[in-house]
Amino acid sequence: MRYQPFGKTGLFVSELCLGAMTFGGTGIFKAIGQVGAAEAESLIGTSFDAGINFIDTADVYSDGESERLVGAALKALARPREQIVVATKVRGRVGPGVNQVGLSRAHILASIDGSLKRLGLDHVDLYQIHGFDPATPVEETLRALDDVVRIGKARYVGFSNLPAWLASKAITFAQENGLARFQSAQVYYSIAGRDIEREIVPLCQAEGIAILPWSPLAGGLLSGKFDPEKKGPADARRASFDFPPVNMERLPRVLSALRTVSEATNVSVARVALAWQLTKPFVTSIIIGAKKKEQLVDNLAAVDVKLAPEHVKLLDDASALPAEYPGWMVDFQNLRDPRGVGKMPTEAEIRATVAKLK
Repeated sequence: MRYQPFGKTGLFVSELCLGAMTFGGTGIFKAIGQVGAAEAESLIGTSFDAGINFIDTADVYSDGESERLVGAALKALARPREQIVVATKVRGRVGPGVNQVGLSRAHILASIDGSLKRLGLDHVDLYQIHGFDPATPVEETLRALDDVVRIGKARYVGFSNLPAWLASKAITFAQENGLARFQSAQVYYSIAGRDIEREIVPLCQAEGIAILPWSPLAGGLLSGKFDPEKKGPADARRASFDFPPVNMERLPRVLSALRTVSEATNVSVARVALAWQLTKPFVTSIIIGAKKKEQLVDNLAAVDVKLAPEHVKLLDDASALPAEYPGWMVDFQNLRDPRGVGKMPTEAEIRATVAKLK
């Protein structure tokens, strides 16, 4: 297990993070996982033994039961608190009241206390907003998050599921006003869904933001159990909770490449999908989830897979994003000179580039 710097901080996190969304199992989360107390303790203990020092949960996962199970497991395992990085989130509805949802100052300050109580901790290491709240000015959210850090209930703050323009606005406001800045972006990213490479990745690289991909196996589609020509296993998550959305037209090409590399390396398809993501320099820590110990053990082994350059290229090419404006215009205007000046590209180069974009 390798450890990566966390944003612009002195903290280091393991390249794999254990996600606790499978813990509990109520409401919509029943389809994702129904891991109980004993199983949660076993999964967390196995992760620690493999070198993971990073755990991620959220207040909305199974109505807070995920946080309670994580807290109980941490207490039972009795690992030194300073050796564990615990992350949770705020934004979702946690009660029937009109103000028990969103990113208002009132909800954030109430929610951090609720999360700490369920976790049995006096602070979390990372407190993340779980998405966009159109009802609350981002400035109010950022000032509340800064207060959470200043009073010692969280060490760092991050965001999840924000568009790049809003994340950029928030980062700039925090920096200009001396507030705690976002250090991480928890975003959907898989070999079947590389959308963040358009805007989120460049933003995070420019600002020194750690990228924490969620659902790296695309909700189980990349587990090796699925054939795009057939329905997946009846007990699979996708059978009752088809999320996150995936371009099904492109999926067969991606699965074919994964299986080719899987057979060539003699490791599971899931492990190949995770190993591919570990080759991306902008990825800090991949959030993996599990319902069973054997699934977790297979995923953990991805850190030992070293993909050959030709295998990485095969996977990159099979999953490449279609050209989209303004990205293709930026590439077109800088064929020869990154400054956009100097010797003009030849007609043949222009034709070849345009052909690739179609």
